[in-house]
Amino acid sequence: MGAGWKQPIRDRIAALAEARTKAWRTIREDGPDQAQFWVIALVIGIAAGFAALLFRKGIERLQAFLYGTEDTAHLHSFAETLPWFWILVLPAIGGLVVGLILNWTTHDGRVRSVADVIEGAAMWEGRVEKRAGIGSALASLITLSSGGSSGREGPVVHMAAVMATWVSSRINASAVDARDILGCAVAAAVSASFNAPIAGALFALEVVLRHFAVRAFAPIAIASVAGTVINRLEFGGVTEFVLPGMLTLDFYEELPAFLLLGAVCGVVAVALMRAIFVAEDWASWTQRKLGLPQVLRPALAGLLLGALAIGFPHIIGVGYETTSRALTGELVLHEAVVFAVLKVLAVAITIGGRMGGGVFSPALMVGALTGLAFGLIATSVFPDVSGTQTLYALAGMGAVAAAVLGAPISTTLIVFELTGDWQTGLAVMVSVSISTAISSRLVEMSFFLHQLARRGVRLAAGPQAWLLRTVRVAAVMRKKEDPKAAKEDRCWELIEDGIYIDGNATLESAMPMFEETGTPFIPVVTIAGEGEAPELWGSLHHVDALKAFNRKLADAAREEHS
Repeated sequence: MGAGWKQPIRDRIAALAEARTKAWRTIREDGPDQAQFWVIALVIGIAAGFAALLFRKGIERLQAFLYGTEDTAHLHSFAETLPWFWILVLPAIGGLVVGLILNWTTHDGRVRSVADVIEGAAMWEGRVEKRAGIGSALASLITLSSGGSSGREGPVVHMAAVMATWVSSRINASAVDARDILGCAVAAAVSASFNAPIAGALFALEVVLRHFAVRAFAPIAIASVAGTVINRLEFGGVTEFVLPGMLTLDFYEELPAFLLLGAVCGVVAVALMRAIFVAEDWASWTQRKLGLPQVLRPALAGLLLGALAIGFPHIIGVGYETTSRALTGELVLHEAVVFAVLKVLAVAITIGGRMGGGVFSPALMVGALTGLAFGLIATSVFPDVSGTQTLYALAGMGAVAAAVLGAPISTTLIVFELTGDWQTGLAVMVSVSISTAISSRLVEMSFFLHQLARRGVRLAAGPQAWLLRTVRVAAVMRKKEDPKAAKEDRCWELIEDGIYIDGNATLESAMPMFEETGTPFIPVVTIAGEGEAPELWGSLHHVDALKAFNRKLADAAREEHS
């Protein structure tokens, strides 16, 4: 009897293990039910929140070590006291390390960012590259710690997307579930970065998933709250920026000024985005012309940044110190203008040089400086009818960031949650609406979507423009053994006329061929080596391609309205 009491415990443990195994098998085979999905959302929200927190802490610790200060919140002020040669070489050394990391973890030396997360959600069933994503996060950590002039939010978003991809692979998630898991991770990462749970959830829906499906909202909200809790356990409920007292707006008298500020911010946002794209093109052209290895590109960009930082150390890192000074009105007009111009230049060098980091924090800084400069002019010209200069800085911060991100809703809420001031909502909303309306006409809707368009991925045009890229010809064709496939002799006649398509191509290539040739089918081949005849796989029929496209459109509409 002495050992008899142990048997029920063993049986209980075995039953629990069997139940767990059965539940896991069910999730992998049938997908999680609603309750299980919410648990997954909570877990990934906590994990993404910790990832964002550790990334931020890692930057602070490494900055403190490299620059020799414990007060990284005032790094720019401290950097003015350091020897000039250290300010010059530190970003270059960091860039060299970044180049080595990217050369090892990516095939093209390009840092993965929010644009890749958006592409993964749309075209790769909610998945992103894991190895390249980990390398990009590490590269961005080095960049932001050693003097690079970019933001930490973009790398955190992609790092969270890597975690979501791993989870989706483990549970064999469907495309819809994987996209929702991706949205959960992104929402938690943004919320943990900004202490902004509402904006984090809306950012995931507005920017990454690009729809507001009801089925996705609950798990994304759960993950967003979880990420915020992680932030507040470390930093408390404080806002990122503290404004000088209550800001007031005389709506009817000042409204035209904020409309004009929105227009100015829209132009500034376009200038920031185009500067990055021009710098990237110029850097790529120079790299090809001089035959430089891609590993040296970030190092040369770092050297340029170091030279710029000798005279203007405010460009170093994320730039929240300068943003706070703009929001509190501590800068004069010429400082605001000069700092804004130089920050645009520094961000273009950093991202164009493939050093890593995001554009959100730089957009906030440039926007705050633009708004302050506008406010200083407005309050001096119309002192009787204008409010405080810092109100314009706050509105400018939201207007430029919203235009760059293409996210007016979530950016407006982020500005509110960053500052804790809900009394200036009208000013911010007016400026944001005008700036996004202007910038969306001059670029492909946003910085991220324009990045993708430059790679040939045109998501801004809607699913009808890019869904064809998600369907491979081989998945739709009729094999040559199929009795309903086209006759082989007729296929070879078309092949001899140059009408055929590779089986690894997508419907994006096939549909224009149907339009141009007018044939009801196209032979599908394997392109052999040079001088060798292609191997016939089967035939792609126009009606089958149209049916596949219609199914994709229906699935996209069903997900968006679920």
